Amino acid sequence: MEILPRLTGALRAFSNVAADVDYSATEPPLPTLHQSQDKELSWAKLKATLLSANPHNKDHLRELINIATDFVGCDSAHVVVEAAAVLLFTTFRNSDSVSRSDSIQLRTIFGPFTASSASQACQLVQKLIAASPDVNTEELYGNGRESNIQEVFGNGMRFTAVDFVREEDLEGFESSEDEQGLDYKIDLKYYKQSTGKAKQTKQKPVASSSELELDLSWLQVEVVKHFKDDDNELGIALHEICSSIFEQLYSNYSDIELQNNLFEFLGFERFELIQTLLSKRESLLAALQSEKSNGAVRSKSVKSADKRPAYGCQVVIQSETEKQLSKLIRKEEKKLRKDDNKSEPDVQGKSFDPHWLKAEREAQLEKAARTPLFSETSVQSIPEETFPNVYDSYAVAKQSSAFVGNAKMGLPEGFTRINKADYEEVNIPPSQQAPELHSGFKYVEVSELDEISQIAFKGTERLNKIQSLVFKTAYTSNDNLLICAPTGAGKTNIAMLTVLREIKQHIQQGVIRKDEFKIIYVAPMKALAAEMVRNFGKRLEPLGVQVKELTGDMQLTKTEIMQTQMIVTTPEKWDVVTRKSTGDVSLTQLVRLLIIDEVHLLHDDRGAVLESLVARTLRQVETSQSMIRIVGLSATLPNYIDVARFLRVNPHVGLFFFDGRFRPVPLGQTFIGVKATNSMKQMHDMDNVCYEKVIEHVRNGHQVMVFVHARNATVRTALALRDFASTKNDLQLFTADQDPKFGLAVKQISRSRNKQMRELFEDGFSIHHAGMLRQDRNLVEKYFAAGLVKVLCCTATLAWGVNLPAHAVIIKGTQIYDSKHGAFVDLGVLDVMQIFGRAGRPQYDKYGHGTIITSHDKLSHYLSLLTRQNPIESQFIENLKDNLNAEVVLGTVSSVDEAVTWLSYTYLYVRMRKNFHVYGIPYKTLQEDPLLEKHRRELIIASAKKLDAAFMVRFEERTGYIFSTDLGRIASHFYIKYDTVALINEELNEVMHEGDILAMVSKAQEFDQIKVRDEELQELDQHLQDSCALPVAGGSENAYGKVNILIQTYVSRCRVENFSLVSDSGYVTQNASRIIRALFEICLTRSWPIMAGKLLTLSKVIDRQQWGYENPLRQFDLSREILEKLERQNLSIHQLREMDSKEIGLMIHHVRMGPEVKRVAYQLPMLTLDATIQPITRTVLRVRLTVTADFRWNDRVHGSTSEPFWIWVEDPENDHIYHSEYFLLQKKMVVKPEPQELVFTIPIFEPLPPQYYVRATSDRWLGSESVCPISFKHLILPERHPPNTELLDLDPLPVSALNDARLESLYKFSHFNPIQTQIFHCLYHSDKNVLVGAPTGSGKTVAAELAIFRVFKAHPNCKAVYIAPLKALVRERIEDWRVRIEQNLGKRVVELTGDVTPDSRAIANADLIVTTPEKWDGISRSWQTRSYVKTVRLLVIDEIHLLGADRGPVLEVIVSRTNFISSHTGQKVRVVGLSTALANARDLADWLGIEQMGLFNFRPSVRPVPLEVHIAGFPGKNYCPRMATMNKPTYQAIRTHSPSKPALIFVSSRRQTRLTALDMISYLAAEDNPRQWLHMPDMEMEHVIHGIRDASLKLTLAFGIGIHHAGLQERDRKVVEELFVNQKIQVLVATSTLAWGVNFPAHLVVVKGTEYFDGKTKRYVDFPITDVLQMMGRAGRPQFDNQGIAVILVHDIKKHFYKKFLYEPFPVESRLILTHLTTFLRVLTVVELR
Repeated sequence: MEILPRLTGALRAFSNVAADVDYSATEPPLPTLHQSQDKELSWAKLKATLLSANPHNKDHLRELINIATDFVGCDSAHVVVEAAAVLLFTTFRNSDSVSRSDSIQLRTIFGPFTASSASQACQLVQKLIAASPDVNTEELYGNGRESNIQEVFGNGMRFTAVDFVREEDLEGFESSEDEQGLDYKIDLKYYKQSTGKAKQTKQKPVASSSELELDLSWLQVEVVKHFKDDDNELGIALHEICSSIFEQLYSNYSDIELQNNLFEFLGFERFELIQTLLSKRESLLAALQSEKSNGAVRSKSVKSADKRPAYGCQVVIQSETEKQLSKLIRKEEKKLRKDDNKSEPDVQGKSFDPHWLKAEREAQLEKAARTPLFSETSVQSIPEETFPNVYDSYAVAKQSSAFVGNAKMGLPEGFTRINKADYEEVNIPPSQQAPELHSGFKYVEVSELDEISQIAFKGTERLNKIQSLVFKTAYTSNDNLLICAPTGAGKTNIAMLTVLREIKQHIQQGVIRKDEFKIIYVAPMKALAAEMVRNFGKRLEPLGVQVKELTGDMQLTKTEIMQTQMIVTTPEKWDVVTRKSTGDVSLTQLVRLLIIDEVHLLHDDRGAVLESLVARTLRQVETSQSMIRIVGLSATLPNYIDVARFLRVNPHVGLFFFDGRFRPVPLGQTFIGVKATNSMKQMHDMDNVCYEKVIEHVRNGHQVMVFVHARNATVRTALALRDFASTKNDLQLFTADQDPKFGLAVKQISRSRNKQMRELFEDGFSIHHAGMLRQDRNLVEKYFAAGLVKVLCCTATLAWGVNLPAHAVIIKGTQIYDSKHGAFVDLGVLDVMQIFGRAGRPQYDKYGHGTIITSHDKLSHYLSLLTRQNPIESQFIENLKDNLNAEVVLGTVSSVDEAVTWLSYTYLYVRMRKNFHVYGIPYKTLQEDPLLEKHRRELIIASAKKLDAAFMVRFEERTGYIFSTDLGRIASHFYIKYDTVALINEELNEVMHEGDILAMVSKAQEFDQIKVRDEELQELDQHLQDSCALPVAGGSENAYGKVNILIQTYVSRCRVENFSLVSDSGYVTQNASRIIRALFEICLTRSWPIMAGKLLTLSKVIDRQQWGYENPLRQFDLSREILEKLERQNLSIHQLREMDSKEIGLMIHHVRMGPEVKRVAYQLPMLTLDATIQPITRTVLRVRLTVTADFRWNDRVHGSTSEPFWIWVEDPENDHIYHSEYFLLQKKMVVKPEPQELVFTIPIFEPLPPQYYVRATSDRWLGSESVCPISFKHLILPERHPPNTELLDLDPLPVSALNDARLESLYKFSHFNPIQTQIFHCLYHSDKNVLVGAPTGSGKTVAAELAIFRVFKAHPNCKAVYIAPLKALVRERIEDWRVRIEQNLGKRVVELTGDVTPDSRAIANADLIVTTPEKWDGISRSWQTRSYVKTVRLLVIDEIHLLGADRGPVLEVIVSRTNFISSHTGQKVRVVGLSTALANARDLADWLGIEQMGLFNFRPSVRPVPLEVHIAGFPGKNYCPRMATMNKPTYQAIRTHSPSKPALIFVSSRRQTRLTALDMISYLAAEDNPRQWLHMPDMEMEHVIHGIRDASLKLTLAFGIGIHHAGLQERDRKVVEELFVNQKIQVLVATSTLAWGVNFPAHLVVVKGTEYFDGKTKRYVDFPITDVLQMMGRAGRPQFDNQGIAVILVHDIKKHFYKKFLYEPFPVESRLILTHLTTFLRVLTVVELR
């Protein structure tokens, strides 16, 4: 054969060479390796052929797949199993039985296998061939090898010219004709010489004109028509637009998908262009395919389409600035060439002349040397900023002139490439040692550190180079840190330095204040978290600092969390903890240090979780003004400056970057790409190469760790390597020295139950994976560290979980099964770095070695990781909806503006501004809005609209407000995806069967990635038949059917064999349980009792792996035999409890087990319920539920704290829940049977239903349910109350109606209000008893004064007594009346309380006594001996509705005694009762002896200032966290309803006043004007603050916020009151006593929580409704406001109760019980005796 001509680099550079000689193809052209491989028999082809021949072959093919799985292992990838099946078919297609040669061939490829498997395979292949007589198997194989290859070798091969020569071809399409005439085509078709053929070729017909038009230039011209130049609205250069369009056309997208993509890219206004492109797509591709284009567009498409690796991993690294600069350079060069081309001779016409070409090339080189790189107008290069602690050799290279000249980055110096028949190998030598540091550098000696550090670094002499460099910043400052360093460089010790720094800051007088701080360490994997807990826990134990793990596997109780100072967790777990605003707020508020390990995970799917964590922490820092230090630890990553900016690290102080040179043990690396494309051959070649590398290291006396990616693969690989060693007589190299130490080890290993481990150990091999027993893993780790195991085959968990280094590590294969994606994926960068980090033992090795064996097409991918050229991008945008919902639920985001701000804290924002194209942002947008505020707003609004459509939030687009809903809260707390919520909205109904529920759960978005594989179908069908108790919709062929089967198989405790099914099963059950729990809470909020019960049971069924129909005692440790007997006898828990032990023993035919069964039956948590009911009104029922434990507590079974239950009241007729709550039964209530009382209100309707049910169901235990029926058979409802007093339309009465100038002067107003006008005559002109029921703020105090003035006028020598329920109210009245009545009218006013007791003479001389009920009760008891009691003619009882409260009996006794006294003395005592609006005012009036004229009971809505009430419910079981979640809504209420008018916030305790005020300050701090609530000059306020004693009050007053509670000093309290009344401060946070004690009306009143802590019962109880009404009554200032506003923030389960009673009159019931009655009667008896 003649030698074909080759093109040299010189020829290719400046010519358009194509030899016109016709090499005719009489001999077959050379087929390529890939062509031959592509034509091999594939599984798809085999399957299609056999099925078309006989459809019944389907079952045989499935069997063949299962047998192939046995050969390669159930952990193998799907393609490997298919390839194995094809190989078995190929091997046995001509064999009736398994021959010796067949066995040897298969053993060579597969390793050890059972003879039965081979026989089965052989029989199965023969069955397939027999069932398909029409199929010629030889033809099946002959297609590839015997058919002539029509395509000429070389046709379609793509060559890329040097970039800087060709990239400008697409720049400026308005080029001259000369330029358009240039042709850069290289024809590489080779033909054998034949004159006849040559002539034919030359005379080949030319393509039609239309085809000629459709080439690259046609596309360019079309683009120029629509985009005039580079400065277009897309912000993309024209050549890049062409390139993008070509890539889209060249892709595999259908026309519809392509149309959508082009509309997104080009915009709808380019409709004609898109239409043209779509219509001419095929012609254009055909034209461009035939044209061997060397232009930039083609080169770009080649790069994307070419699947072969780019050897040497040559990549261009350019920043945005450099891209712009290089574009300018190219434009300048193009201008120069344009000028030169005009004078150049026509090269096209020249004959092939190498001398001319050489001269031309030299001339071009000389001219290029003279040509300036930049024209005079070009932009000057801005040097990149350098940072003091960045040691980055790549960054230095990027500053070089070669890089600026657009040279490509290659592999490190000294790399070698070996190309063998089976594989290609790239060796990279160990990196050079770290550079010399500045002259002042010295290592930090541990002995020089303080005592605490010496304890933590015990056993370490000095810190290494990296740690010493970071030491000063980490240990002596609080700056945020980002440490980028190679794995194994000692980043854990840097984390320890920051931990010690934090501990040091909390040492006072030599004692660590452990309750002042929490340190959070976020590790990417549970295995790493466990390792960190061991490491930190051991080192910090001497300091008394507790380190605990908080992951999905390890939960912590509230007590444990409080006792722990350092918590090691995973990103997802910490996200869940911080998402729950109703969780333990104290935990998140105590965090002072957040360490995030492996920050480069930002690029991973889980990166969004890290972003939301950091954003949440940064916002917490800003809003709470507390210091939380963030420390990021990372492997080397390219865009470390972006990550530093995201973590708010000062790059000049806290950014430390160390490249590979700083590795403690330099790392040599070998990258091997196995060339075989057939999966079976590839697997065999990998084993071969792996053994080659293993034996090479072992010969040099080193240990090797071989990492594989499945548990079964560890055994298979270890056995294969041992067989290789045995075959090649190398086993003696692997065995350890036969010394006593080895003998002892063999003895220890022989005791293990792991057969493979025992077999392998003596030959120097071992295995390690998470499926082994802990003691076996410990033995393997121990003997590998001792050098007795030479080769350890393990999974990646060893690299993460245990620090066990070896000289060499080998990663065999890079395909790893990921259950989240439901497929085999490439091994991640993170895992590769972690595994390579185990190479090299710092004490023993000068260098380590890491080898990665992968397929040839992945070689360039893993080589590229070395050059770090891929910047880490954000994954946040994909999870934006879910994260936005989480923030709305948390309360940190409540409007679009806040959401836009929140987005600026994410890594997404950092990268959007830097690399806008990746996120679909046009350059023009970035120019117009550099902060991308508009784009962020668009993202937020789009997400908020979608969340609103799914009912997860309420979004008001007009105002921009976003409110959370119950559904959104549940989705956030249970980590439910947006798409799953949409599915739930669509499919969840009031009545569903358990099978329908599982079918719905199986379709959740969390399971979208689950795939069904052929090799799994047989096992799935088997499980469908054997393990599924419920019907499975979709069957085993569908993904959702597979999910359903796996859930039911897990519950049935059936064993799953297939590796991918095992992995999927774990993932599915973990997520299914969580989704069903969320569904349960959704049904609870929707008040669906049947569905709630089913879902709670179903979630426990999955958690307990037990069906609901099985005996509940399966949850205990009883033998299977006993449980089956119990189920056969059908004995319930209640029956077992009633039977005696002997009887049970006889029933189960095992007398000795009788007592055990009875004991266990009594350990199942059960409750006894007893309910009493009391109708409050005709529509509201109060239920008192007594809960008593009916089981025996066992710490081993129930834990040591509490058992949770769900209690709800359901209406079986209407299928509705009226009340539900989560109830914790404490251990002490069970051990000492203490009944627990729950009080709640529920609605009732007429006609009365037959009954309601109270149901108590255990949250954890199946079969634990108690029901108590509430019957309404004998319920007597209160009578229908008479209508309220109508407010008459009277003219306001002037003050002059008093007819007394002195009295008139007491009032500042001129007219009485409507209520006072209506009651004036009765009070002022008669002595009748009066009851005035009117809302708070109606002016009832004036009514009391009118009655008092009547006594002064009509009965001048008699006394009036005013009884107020609280001392604070008494004090307020005294202060007012001492001035107005005593000074102005000359009447003596006396205070009579527990604090002030004047002598009896003062009381006798007084005209008006102001007192409390208890004090007057004590005095009036001895009325016969105290003459002044008999002179009382008026008794005013303020707040008489408190008769129904705890102190009601005292009031009742006082009134009864007053009536008794008047009947004895004959002098009538007038009683005036003042109250809020009452439901049963007539009953109260009858008791007080009031006739129709004296009864005034106005509606609650009758107020001088109308009141607008907003009620909001807040979820959460715990009081304090719930109060904390109310702070943001309180702040928003003030901003919305009262931005400049006075606002009152009522809270339950002194502590809450302080916490609420401080939170208000933190929200103000984020505003432009933090002192907007202060309405006086700062200097004046400073002067006021100077005299304040209370520290919290000093701080809050500066921001215009006052604090008011009984614990303040009198002077401080007075100052606050004066400032608020005079509107110098706008907001006052007060306890509820202020509502009674001081009349401070405000425009807005916020009642923040309606519970308070009751010291008697030691739990939180509700405020009386009267207190809430009193607080609301302070809203609205009669002189200033047209309307008052009250915002009531309550526990969500009480929301409906308050909605009812805040608008309905309240009934008053008697609280007089036997003890009070006895006291009263005793006093009366004494009187009678006298």
